[in-house]
Amino acid sequence: MPLQSTSGAASYDAFGGGVAAVPKYIEDYFSTFLFTGNASTQTITNGIDLSTKGGLVWTKNRTNAYDNYLYDTARGVNKVLLSNNTIDQQSLANTLTAFNSNGFTLGNSDYGNITNGAAAVSWSWAKAPKFFDVVTYTGNGASSQAITHNLGSTPGCVIVKRTDSTSFWLVWHRGFSSPDVSYGYLNSTDPFQPDSPNNNWAAAPTSTTFTPAANYNVNGATYVAYLFAHNAGGFGLTGTDNVISCGSYTSNGSTISVNLGWEPQWILIKRTSNTGNWNVTDNMRGMTAATANASAPLFPNLSDAELAASSTNGPAINATGFTVPYSSSAFNYPSGETYIYIAIRRGPMKVPTSGTSVFEPKTVNNNSVLGGLMAADMGWFKDRATTSNWFVSDRLRGITGAAASYYNPTIYTNLTNAEATPSSGDTVASTSYGGTGVTNGNIYFGGAGLSTDQALGYSFKRAPSFFDEVCYTGNGTDPRNITHNLTVSPELVIIKARSRIDDWVVRSSAFPAGVNGIAYLNSTGAATNGGYSYVPTTTTFQIGGNFNQNQSGQTYVAYLFATCAGVSKVGSYTGTGTTLQINCGFTAGSRFVLIKRTDSTGDWYVWDSARGIVSGNDPYLLLNSTAAEVTSTDYIDTYSAGFELSSTAPAAINASGGTFIFLAIA
Repeated sequence: MPLQSTSGAASYDAFGGGVAAVPKYIEDYFSTFLFTGNASTQTITNGIDLSTKGGLVWTKNRTNAYDNYLYDTARGVNKVLLSNNTIDQQSLANTLTAFNSNGFTLGNSDYGNITNGAAAVSWSWAKAPKFFDVVTYTGNGASSQAITHNLGSTPGCVIVKRTDSTSFWLVWHRGFSSPDVSYGYLNSTDPFQPDSPNNNWAAAPTSTTFTPAANYNVNGATYVAYLFAHNAGGFGLTGTDNVISCGSYTSNGSTISVNLGWEPQWILIKRTSNTGNWNVTDNMRGMTAATANASAPLFPNLSDAELAASSTNGPAINATGFTVPYSSSAFNYPSGETYIYIAIRRGPMKVPTSGTSVFEPKTVNNNSVLGGLMAADMGWFKDRATTSNWFVSDRLRGITGAAASYYNPTIYTNLTNAEATPSSGDTVASTSYGGTGVTNGNIYFGGAGLSTDQALGYSFKRAPSFFDEVCYTGNGTDPRNITHNLTVSPELVIIKARSRIDDWVVRSSAFPAGVNGIAYLNSTGAATNGGYSYVPTTTTFQIGGNFNQNQSGQTYVAYLFATCAGVSKVGSYTGTGTTLQINCGFTAGSRFVLIKRTDSTGDWYVWDSARGIVSGNDPYLLLNSTAAEVTSTDYIDTYSAGFELSSTAPAAINASGGTFIFLAIA
């Protein structure tokens, strides 16, 4: 009997067949990982099983002008190819010394560990049908040779390199393949051109073979080929989700919008109708929804260091794809030019099963890293010992500042202020969630003059059914549906205008006033009628035309939360004035609790396990206030299934007959 998924629904074979035991998710097959060279061996733990599945590792020095190094399991360890160079495969000791079950190991050479102190990036692909494959072959001297592959679908892009001698990196891409078989070179800025009389490609690839022609089929010569799928499905719980797209677009003198149906995390773009570099951008190095200037490209055809984020107009990502601005020759200029791309879907796609994998509360001091969550997406910070603002920064809204001192533009839960760069003398939530100086996207707290554990930091990771973030630009439509990737209907939506002074709007399905309830995070006010229905779906949430949600031309950010079994709970309760247990379906209690009274005035209270949710006094802070932490009260207690409100809790938390909403995280 076929196995069932842990959710109880049948999971389908990502290879294209019937029911199988394990669905496939992009986070298990692709990773962008940032690291720093240390002049020694270094093991990169990125969660990709390269030893079992096989695949490709591509590393690049971001700080200095060094080559692009490519290693793959088909050729073996310590065998290097350079995408920006035509030379043959180099067999060099202490480069990439092992493909591991959760990443890879680099040796102590400059080829391996990049050079001491240099910022570096690695991109890793595991082999999987309908995603990626690596094939080696030996030429037979014929005018063509059909080479079998295991991609399980027709490739969207094929890249071939001769390994025993010098050669160009031959590329076939479906976006520039009609009416003739066409080609370009990964190591060159040259435009693509039709392959006539078929000296490089004998035919377009099929779902089982690709066919190099004489130039890439020299008798006795050895080759490696990298194959990328295109919209082939094969992933997700049902095995029908796409995770990679190989497409094209044509510039038209204005901003181009590319609809993938999902948010990308990695994009490779090349102008094919004219000369131009190959450009790689990713969401770990600054590709955001905030501004196209944050893309910070690297170049497969060049040894150049990473281009400063402020000096290019690269792609800006959104919930369904990406946009490229006009007046950027690398991505969208001038009108009538053709560009090809490979885009890979953002993860995780897998629903979390533990709160610790998506949320971390931590007391920190000045210059501290909240290091529990790899590639965290959002942070909340406060100096809990003094009167100070709450700072909110996140990956998707981007970075600002010089390379040596990146800052995340900040908004404040207790203020109506527009998004701003924190002043140098203030307490700040800092760095680029993976930019210079911060390994792998852990959140860094760059506070000013804080003593040990004086600050509080929360880090959140976007994940299906738990938390998502959407950046959008207002258009004045009332009502308007905004696309999200939460995969379930959001139960708590928090919206802030980024480009204008305005309130934090909170909508929740848990509001007792009905589906029209609305409140303000920066205010103690009771929930009121929002004037329009709260009608979220598994793919959209609805906003009004109000200035605080959708004024034309203004920018906004929305944070979406939902109930995820055993991980989070969005809910409501009616107060009793006595001890009250709130069942969230947890097994080891809550590590975070947010409560707001909705039928009357009341602050936005927060407790967490980092400061203590215990049987005695429990420190609390107020998201709508600059007030320092209160440590002398016992309003909340432990309860394995959720949290318990004590009989001493005030009316703002447990008034008899009062109505309240909450967000709890296990």
